[in-house]
Amino acid sequence: MYPEPARQVSAERAVEVRQPTPIQPIVAVPAPHVPVQPGTVPAVTSIVLPDGRVVTGYALEPAKPEPIAAKPPVSGAAVNVALGGVGFLAVCGGLLLLTTFITALTALITQLITLAAVIFGGWIAVQVLGSSSRKGGTTVNIRRAVIKRNHFHG
Repeated sequence: MYPEPARQVSAERAVEVRQPTPIQPIVAVPAPHVPVQPGTVPAVTSIVLPDGRVVTGYALEPAKPEPIAAKPPVSGAAVNVALGGVGFLAVCGGLLLLTTFITALTALITQLITLAAVIFGGWIAVQVLGSSSRKGGTTVNIRRAVIKRNHFHG
């Protein structure tokens, strides 16, 4: 009913050391090679090389490629019409881009001229209208300036 009192564990415990089990390498067994005889026995031929040696062996026929499906003929006129159409579209697109560029450049120049006119006109307006409204501006006596310039002292 009551739990048992805790047992004291001795300082000396038995330690079990486990060594890993080495894995055995797999030995690949090559499949036996079974020679296959050709359907017909080819003829043995001999060739004499330029240095006098003789080479004897079977003559092998070159592998024949699979025949290519014949392309349907296309008339030269159809090709010319297609190329002409592509060229015409390229020229039309280039002209459209050129006119768009010229229009944008014209608008930019017009806006710059208008901006310069507004700035210059504003500067002129400030010069003309601003001098009469100033109370503390410098007043120049034209007669006195002319006389001083010509060294007439009175």
